[in-house]
Amino acid sequence: MDKIPHFALSEAFLRLAKIYSVSILVGLIAVPLAFSFGAVYLVGALLLSAASIWSTRRLEQEAEICSRRAVILERQLDDCRQLSSVDQLSAGIAHEINNPLAIMSQEIQWIQHLFESSTMGDTKEVEDCKESLGIISLQVDRCRETVQKLLSLARHMEPVLQNVDVNKLIENIINILERDAASRNIMIVRNLEENLPVLQGDPPLLRQVMLNLLVNASQALDSTGTITISTSSQDHFVNIVVEDTGCGIPEENLAKIFIPFFSTKPQGKGTGLGLAICRGMVEVMGGHISVCSEVGKSTAFTVSLPIHRRQ
Repeated sequence: MDKIPHFALSEAFLRLAKIYSVSILVGLIAVPLAFSFGAVYLVGALLLSAASIWSTRRLEQEAEICSRRAVILERQLDDCRQLSSVDQLSAGIAHEINNPLAIMSQEIQWIQHLFESSTMGDTKEVEDCKESLGIISLQVDRCRETVQKLLSLARHMEPVLQNVDVNKLIENIINILERDAASRNIMIVRNLEENLPVLQGDPPLLRQVMLNLLVNASQALDSTGTITISTSSQDHFVNIVVEDTGCGIPEENLAKIFIPFFSTKPQGKGTGLGLAICRGMVEVMGGHISVCSEVGKSTAFTVSLPIHRRQ
């Protein structure tokens, strides 16, 4: 067994002596006095020393807990600062791109109108030009959709709080996706708590969050697999879990998936904004979202929302 270095023992001893200096001082003063005044005073001195040590130890534990909390809060603050910077950048980029996209869209419509009313006829070249314009129009729409996501990310959303039947909202979303999922051999399993409390939230925001999570789960499966959506209530919160039996997320990526523009999808398959927007929507409703995953087995997203929330 390796020996502990002398300097490490010295540092540990000095640290303990510093922490318990008051307790040691109490013992050094009280014990001699106790011997002078009798056994009762001795017992009292020992109890006083023990109480001093116990209270000092409690204070040390509380200080350690506060220190750990401070580290966590500092990390969260750093995350908020980074997200704030990204939000401001996103808003600036979105506004700069919006105007050119609007002009491009108008010009495409004008050229298409010219082709329809021109006397050039239905030659192969004209048909090729029309097809190319259609492709350009689709790509412009795609860019516009990305810009709208950027604006949603940057915009400070104010939820309109209403009573929300979470189970009913989830059932409606599943009904929309279930047919497409069945065609790909994907089974959606419901595990909804009966008599789930009605919570105060924003139905459109929650609907968009759940739709995004279910679509992501479906894409993670590609084909064949199971998506399980569960609801439960605990400690004045409603918890919604969306779990898939897909490929999973590597541990090194779990801390990044809510960061704007980070995506594990293949190039051209995602913008990396969906989960960042979901996180913002959940947080403005007073809740939080988390994820746990095991590569090759499953991924589970948990959305926790307060049952009651003040305006």
